[in-house]
Amino acid sequence: MIGTGTAPATASRRERTQRQDEEITAPRAATQEQGAGLAPVTRTPEPGPQRIRRAARVLGDQLCSAPLTLTLLAGLWVLGAATGSLSGGPSARLLARTGVGLPTLGEGRWWTPVSSLLWCPGIGAYAFTSLLLLLVGPAAERRLGRLRTLAVLIGGQVAGTLLGTGLVEFGSAAGEQWTASVADQTSVGPGVGLFALAGVLGYRLTVLWRRRLHLLVLLVPLVMTLYVGHLQSVQRCAAALVGLGAGALLSHARPYLRSHRSSHTETRVLVALCLVAAACGPLIASLYDNASGPFNTFSELYLSHRLSPEEVADFCAVSAHDCARAHAVERIFDTPGRLMAALFPALLLVLAEGLRRGLRFAWRITVATELLWVALLGWLYFEAGPVSGDVVQYFVEAMLLPLLTTVLLLATRQRFRLRLSGRAVRRLAVVVGGAALAASAAYVGLGRLVAGQFEPGAGLRGLASGLPAQFLPPAYNDLLPDYPIAVGPVALVLETYCGLAFWVVALVALLSAFRRPMLRTDAAAAARARALLTAYGGGTLSFITTWDGNHYWFDERGRAAVAYRVVGTVALTTGDPFGAAEDRARAVAGFARYCDARGWTPCFYSVSAETRAAAAQLGWRSVQVAEDTVVPLPELAFTGRKWQDIRTALNKAGKQGVTAEWWTYHEAPLALREQIRAISEEWVSEKGLPEMGFTLGGLEELDDPDVRVLVALDGERVVHGLTSWMPVYEDGVPVGWTLDFMRRRSDGFRGVNEFLIASAALGFKGEGARFLSLSGAPLARARQDEEPTGLQRMLDWMGGVLEPVYGFRTLLAFKAKFQPEYRPMYMAYPDPAALPGITRAIGKAYLPHLTPAQGVRLMRKLSG
Repeated sequence: MIGTGTAPATASRRERTQRQDEEITAPRAATQEQGAGLAPVTRTPEPGPQRIRRAARVLGDQLCSAPLTLTLLAGLWVLGAATGSLSGGPSARLLARTGVGLPTLGEGRWWTPVSSLLWCPGIGAYAFTSLLLLLVGPAAERRLGRLRTLAVLIGGQVAGTLLGTGLVEFGSAAGEQWTASVADQTSVGPGVGLFALAGVLGYRLTVLWRRRLHLLVLLVPLVMTLYVGHLQSVQRCAAALVGLGAGALLSHARPYLRSHRSSHTETRVLVALCLVAAACGPLIASLYDNASGPFNTFSELYLSHRLSPEEVADFCAVSAHDCARAHAVERIFDTPGRLMAALFPALLLVLAEGLRRGLRFAWRITVATELLWVALLGWLYFEAGPVSGDVVQYFVEAMLLPLLTTVLLLATRQRFRLRLSGRAVRRLAVVVGGAALAASAAYVGLGRLVAGQFEPGAGLRGLASGLPAQFLPPAYNDLLPDYPIAVGPVALVLETYCGLAFWVVALVALLSAFRRPMLRTDAAAAARARALLTAYGGGTLSFITTWDGNHYWFDERGRAAVAYRVVGTVALTTGDPFGAAEDRARAVAGFARYCDARGWTPCFYSVSAETRAAAAQLGWRSVQVAEDTVVPLPELAFTGRKWQDIRTALNKAGKQGVTAEWWTYHEAPLALREQIRAISEEWVSEKGLPEMGFTLGGLEELDDPDVRVLVALDGERVVHGLTSWMPVYEDGVPVGWTLDFMRRRSDGFRGVNEFLIASAALGFKGEGARFLSLSGAPLARARQDEEPTGLQRMLDWMGGVLEPVYGFRTLLAFKAKFQPEYRPMYMAYPDPAALPGITRAIGKAYLPHLTPAQGVRLMRKLSG
């Protein structure tokens, strides 16, 4: 990979606590002692029962090391049992003396902000609070200390209750009906302080988990406030804001106060979490009989509710037909058809999975769903005719959530570029279309046979007009035109199950399509190219031709291929041609003819001297763009003065109990994968610029069964760094390995990269490999044997300008520690007049998501 990893000397030195948040789940295990010169250990996944026992031991150790948490938990339950408050909360008399709210504060009970944390309002609240305490408490004790944890908990409880209660009082005075409806409530529970504690704790975690925890700390109380709307929800939301602000002030590391850019994968996760919150809000509110949040006004359109006897009576007072429709809706809730009531939340949850996986298809459906929701509310508003100011306020509040969700999706649209394969789309269309056709045919066809079981009698037109009611939640029935009402047994079965069966099939098919491996390229061509690469081999970078996003050209005999991507009118190759050695040179001319027939400008990028020579025979120009570094393995021995740094790293790792283990990413334990994700996310956030692609791999490229991952672990199973290695094939077997992904923990030991590369070299040598490549350093050259052309001098100058930002020359100097052979890598192009377009294409390939703001930031760094 060109530009692999990062130069070790440029890593952040941010002050951190001794362990990161992933240690919460990282299993403790004895590791094999490894001194200098020993090859890394190959690990295989543990059996499920063993993993469960190990996780249980870790959980037990963590709880035993958190006495404050256990004391608070025990005190909460013991006090609740002693006062008879576990089932229904404190008695009215006790609540009046210990609960906090406008009534108690107005009566001068100043102690209630503290006393309110000693009880919960019911058994469900006790269970939720206990779970929250077990999740937050032990981690806070380790990272904040017991005294500070207790201080933040009590301080957050007091500040959150006072601020939340003050906001309710202010809203009531301003005439806000929702806040006025909860102004007389009194609340208890330590959840307010726990949300503040979680907000402070987030600043002591890695970037990945800090961002996720802070999002949840805001989303959970915000959703409760907007949908449930109780006083305690407002207090929790206020406490979350207090905790986030206090955490920023308490943090000694200034970088915490600036924004961090998230990776594409993490942005998708965060957007999906927001959609999950939007879907779950109405579901949570349905559990409360007195939910009064501002967004709950039209929640029945999201989650249908059973009609009350009074509502049924009102419909029956209008007409006999409306009465029959009301009773039909009531019957649905006595059958499995009641699942249709949660149709929209279920659809949003499935779409959230598609967003998490970065699918453009899921993004489009989600945007369409939110816009349809806004259109429906707008239609209801205009149908209502002249309305009062309060009703206008209700409609505005109800429209805010879908509008905000749509804005979020539009702002992050560039992160959702993955596409379903054509085969998957066709299969999905057939399944969903077939299910819709079958459900419609069953309802209309079978309904026509039992027309007498409908009231009034059902003809084809009447049954067709009733189709929408079968595919929509029950709450929409009174918005639809008149249709026949089922009264007989067969008609009732059709009314109950036709729509339900369709949506079950549709949602399962949609979820199944989202969870399949996604490809932006032709799957058959990618499989053919991989088989050709495995059978014949290619250059040191040829394995990156298997990455998603490439297209493939095959020669007429099918023995050589070129991986490329088209940017504008430039066909940019991914390394050398690969396949049979005797056919690779001819592939250059064949691919050039292929591009010429389509009006593209071919450009061979990051290619070897052999491809450069083949292009020169066509009259093409070339320029060196990188320097590959190859380490021969048969005679490798870390002896002599020139290997001193490597021996030091190996010895230091041995003294600190750090060992190297081989894994494949998809087989690695969850604790290791989460630590790898956190380290990578931290590295991306430090850059302040988008992730680079093209020849630079990320986590998605790491998850390949043929890619081997070498992880540096200490005795606590904490990951200090990792490298990944791509195979270089010859005659169907790997004969060499190329470094791709290299990351290190910011507070890990300094020589972890040297240790990992040296360990990998020893391991590959023991397996009989001939070489390993440390990949190319772009815009850096080790030798300058030839007189540089004007273009070459410009690239050398550009490498110097970009050095403070990307450290290409520092990276090349780091690789020199391994005494490699230097092999120039070239860009070959047919026409100097095409260089501006080629330059733009290369920039777009590496930074497809660069925004104007990021471009300005990059220029400032360069000019600074």
